[in-house]
Amino acid sequence: MFLRPFLLFSSLSIATLLPNTAAFASTSEYKVLADNFKHNFHSKMKANKVPGGAFVIVEGDTILKLSTYGKRTKGGSKNVNSETVFRLASVSKTFAGTLASILVQEHKLDWKQPVISYIPEFDLADKQAAKQINLGHIIGHSTGLWPNSYDNLINANVKMPKIISKFDELTPMCSPGVCYGYQNVAFSFIQTAIETQTHQNYAELLQRRIFTPLKMSSASVGYEAFQNTKNRAEPHVKTKSGFKKVKVKPNYYQLAPAAGVNASISDMSKWLMANLGQNPSVISESVLKDVTTPGVKTTRELRRRDWRAYLDSAHYGKGWRVYEFEGRPLIYHAGWVAGYVAEISYSPELNIGMAMLLNGESRVIAKLSSQYWRDVFKQADKLDKQ
Repeated sequence: MFLRPFLLFSSLSIATLLPNTAAFASTSEYKVLADNFKHNFHSKMKANKVPGGAFVIVEGDTILKLSTYGKRTKGGSKNVNSETVFRLASVSKTFAGTLASILVQEHKLDWKQPVISYIPEFDLADKQAAKQINLGHIIGHSTGLWPNSYDNLINANVKMPKIISKFDELTPMCSPGVCYGYQNVAFSFIQTAIETQTHQNYAELLQRRIFTPLKMSSASVGYEAFQNTKNRAEPHVKTKSGFKKVKVKPNYYQLAPAAGVNASISDMSKWLMANLGQNPSVISESVLKDVTTPGVKTTRELRRRDWRAYLDSAHYGKGWRVYEFEGRPLIYHAGWVAGYVAEISYSPELNIGMAMLLNGESRVIAKLSSQYWRDVFKQADKLDKQ
């Protein structure tokens, strides 16, 4: 039976949180798996000729293993290190969902507020359906819109005002709240709601409420911030002749909630720890419950090549995916944008999390993460029987 993650979070207390010590890391029941993952990660990066990458595995507030691989630029001299900044792509949605939930808990936002109360120019071919779409629907990908609506215009670098004006040409595929349709443009409507209610810039608010208190010192939002970062990984796309360096594109950066965050693997260790309940003054237990409560079913996820052997169910929460991995809950999100791939996942039950960042488009990241969790949960099963 699938245990909802928020029930697991409620079973943790501050008194039971694990100490951040090297001694703990060396005695963890999952330390060997972390060591093995490092070997596997480096082996797979080399075999797939990925220019560079990094990963981190945490348990509670302790880093079990952090390792980097390769170069910031293919053929370059500068190595990727723990502070090298990558684009997070759609892993940015985990920050947007969390920030919005924090504001809901503070009664500054309401998930049931209609989107048109913040973006009155938003309309659909079915005008009644447009009025029914609320903030909860956009952050949970249950707007009823066809998947990736108008991503093609973002790819063409069309600006948001013009894109919003075109929504009145769309007819929904279902009523809001009924079916799953992954969005980038519509998801990013949350920015207008957040800025309207707080009278603060989205990037500045994310910095003040999340990055700074979590000491995510390399994290930022936006194209300019990334370009101004000296220690950054450059993007590479795969061609018939191997990985090729390309320029960073600004187009998806205009969707800050959906794809605008930049961060290092060191930053991601702190983000994982916060989502494991280690920083309740920044991300409260009630927020963690909220964003990881399963919402609409995401059946297509069950057919993912490297995951389908393990997933029993898949839902979307609020900025996070909620999987049932061979009977155990797993919170997850992936990102992919023009030369970068990223993944983040954690088990609230086992208090373990992991993240990977690559500067080359490679599907090896999905195989690595799915096999890692297979091994972790096998280990958990063994420990349960002892």
